[in-house]
Amino acid sequence: MDDFVRNKLTEWGFSELIEKFEAEGIDTESLYDLGHQEIVDLIAKVGPRARFKKRLRLLKKEQNSANLVPVNSPAQEEQNSTNLVPVNSPAQVFPSTSDTSDTSDTSDKGKRKLDLPGESSNWQLPTRKRRLHSYPVDTILCDVKNIMSFVQKKIPNQDNKLNTFLKKKITDLETDKREVVGVFGKTGAGKSSLINAVIGVKNLLPSGSVSACTSVMIEVEANKENQKYVADIEFITKEEWKDELWSLLNFLRDNADQENRQEEEDDFHDTEEKLSALYGEEWKNKSPENLLDVKYFKEIREFLISKKKRLTCESAEELSAKFVKFTRSDSKDGEGKRWYWPLVKCVTIKVPNNDLLRHVTLVDLPGTGDRNKSRDKMWKQVVGSCSTVWIVTDINRAAAEKETWEILKSACSLMGNGGECQHIHFICTKSDVIEDLESDDHSAAAKRDLIFTKNMQAKEQVYKEFSKLNKVKKHFNEECFKVFTVSSKEFLKKKRLEPDDTEIPKLRAFLKDLNDCHSETLNYVSGAFGILSLIQGARCEVGADKRTDVCTVLEVKMNRELDKVRKPMEETLKAFEKCLSEGVEKSKGSCEKVLKSVLHPRAMKGGAFHSILKCVVENGGTHKPKKGKQINLNGQLASCLTDSIDEEFKKTFPNEGKFGPFNGALNNFSLDTKKLIEKYKDVELQLIFLQTEVEKVKTKLNKLIRERKKTIYSSLTTTIEGIMQECYDKAAAFRGEGSLNNRRDTIEKHVRDAKNSMFERAKDEMMKQLRDLTNEILENLEKTMEESILLSLNTYGDSIPDVTSELQMVKSHYSDLMGSPNEEPSQAWFAPWRETAEARLPTEGPADTLITDVRPLDVVSTILIK
Repeated sequence: MDDFVRNKLTEWGFSELIEKFEAEGIDTESLYDLGHQEIVDLIAKVGPRARFKKRLRLLKKEQNSANLVPVNSPAQEEQNSTNLVPVNSPAQVFPSTSDTSDTSDTSDKGKRKLDLPGESSNWQLPTRKRRLHSYPVDTILCDVKNIMSFVQKKIPNQDNKLNTFLKKKITDLETDKREVVGVFGKTGAGKSSLINAVIGVKNLLPSGSVSACTSVMIEVEANKENQKYVADIEFITKEEWKDELWSLLNFLRDNADQENRQEEEDDFHDTEEKLSALYGEEWKNKSPENLLDVKYFKEIREFLISKKKRLTCESAEELSAKFVKFTRSDSKDGEGKRWYWPLVKCVTIKVPNNDLLRHVTLVDLPGTGDRNKSRDKMWKQVVGSCSTVWIVTDINRAAAEKETWEILKSACSLMGNGGECQHIHFICTKSDVIEDLESDDHSAAAKRDLIFTKNMQAKEQVYKEFSKLNKVKKHFNEECFKVFTVSSKEFLKKKRLEPDDTEIPKLRAFLKDLNDCHSETLNYVSGAFGILSLIQGARCEVGADKRTDVCTVLEVKMNRELDKVRKPMEETLKAFEKCLSEGVEKSKGSCEKVLKSVLHPRAMKGGAFHSILKCVVENGGTHKPKKGKQINLNGQLASCLTDSIDEEFKKTFPNEGKFGPFNGALNNFSLDTKKLIEKYKDVELQLIFLQTEVEKVKTKLNKLIRERKKTIYSSLTTTIEGIMQECYDKAAAFRGEGSLNNRRDTIEKHVRDAKNSMFERAKDEMMKQLRDLTNEILENLEKTMEESILLSLNTYGDSIPDVTSELQMVKSHYSDLMGSPNEEPSQAWFAPWRETAEARLPTEGPADTLITDVRPLDVVSTILIK
């Protein structure tokens, strides 16, 4: 069985048949050939069998109505030169070297005779009437992956550079990237209802009578395996829970005195709630060792062996009822029931048949991370990977809600310079809730007008509030920020507003665009097209005398282009050196102010601050209270350094925009194959491959930069954190009377002694990482292109297979993808080949030339090499 059959069975709702089809060896080709008796043998029940036959019939009809291209594999050329097969037929996936009559429909319906170029002057291009795309993007990707898997197997296992190079290039095509949308919001803001409404699944995420747990991340994505609703629950480790238990019980013991815990009351109750959720009242007067007894984890034995727990259900409502105990607590149903959310790191919910989640993951995020180090680390990673953030709040306090804005301010550096966020959507929920709206004094139109007026006022106030956030605007332009006023309730009930008025459709359209902008399929198909072009070009000995000349020209061009990339990078390094040097001096001067604000807060008495500082030193310089602003001493010490480079960092590594990193230097790298193709037509296929290699290596390096820049940006804080850890360990060891002052003195002395070297070390570490990145980019770019040039132009592939048919098929898919308006930016690099090819449409000229027409709206371009 191949991916095409597996995906079709899943798409049609027959995932339970996958094992049976696999056991019977049914691949794409044999799927189309299944007769009545074979289907009866495979599917016993009449109902499912009828549905399967209907879907297979529609699939065949769709394939037969597709555009047709000639098949010209060597064994077919003489006998079947006029035969045609559908562009995406099974024969394309596994091209046959024998008669093709049994790989297509048995009738002649839909066939059209087409003479081969060079044999008749009546050769015509196929009709231009086609739709965009001819096939779903996922189907195209699956088809091309099957083709490349087949080609990889055809390449001999001989130990030579070209074969090894080709196999590695095919393997390297495997890439995937999901868009992550992070959803923030305080309890009761309507996050769950919003997510349910946007993805169109009622009762998936629980809301209403249950109270939200602020610790558990919930990821919502598509289920591509079967038609079930699935929840995968990932736990923290047993060792992590043991450490957390020790910390929680100590915190309660240290704050047993009401007078001393007045300022910590919320944290005190939060700790009690966490322990009571899991243990009921049994946690009291018990040691951490006793609370790790196996009897408490009978329902979740996966926790004890560090494995994920999977829940599988037929409906969203059924799944929601099952996984709620892993994400929340229900105060109305708490007697004698265990709630396991204190042990959960993340829950991944998989939803079947949902196009909006095809390449998008929605993540319901805790506001400002978590005290548990493991959960907090995952939280930071997810926030840093969000391409979009939704900040959800009740419309009635949208502009004035301090907690909501604090989420944005505290996470902006993780999302912006330290992440890859391009869009911030501020979503005001419950937009239909107006106090006197239920009154009969208002007509339906008047009620609607009142809602619209309130919505417009809320948007204006939110935009005005955002304009004040100078810290956030260091990371994001105002164009990135948009406000939506939504009502999940009205979207479903349509009592006062039409669906479009609720703005839920706008959010759906945005998710649809995220899916449509997913470029991984185009990257894969264009890469496959380049590799197949190289294979076919390597088989041709024509133009051997020109290859050395082309190779020399390309090497000279490559070195010039590398210099164009190197120069802006060197200028960037100088700019960072200057900014960081200024930041070092400011940091030295701001130390005392930072120490005073953190260690001697004005609004808190010494006794109340005792437990807070204890938490700070035990958690490596940070403390996340239940309410209020978190303490991060390391971040505050590094703040002058990060402030000094924020603008330069945003300019060098933008999350949005067309130019790309280093002022567009990498994206501008080009071998300018247009002129070379015009001059050296005999090596056109090799030049096509090299152009796809340029785009592929730039895509790869841009991904590298996107990930590496997160580490580089955080290096200032992590370096200081490492230097400060020694004093935190010393301070945490103090006990009894005078421990508060001893902790303060230890931290202050360490900072004063280290300040002349600490900030310099942070600066040096960032500069080192920046230099390492620029060197890696240049080395990777040079090595990849040098190897590709040498192997494509100085190696002959007399032992590699003919891939004429495969090249036709992939070229067809590539033309289909390029015809989409959503992919216009990527057409630029392909234009030189298009222009050259259009000027050389067949009617005359040698039979061994490349024949193609790649205008986006053409049905298919035919590449035939005799």
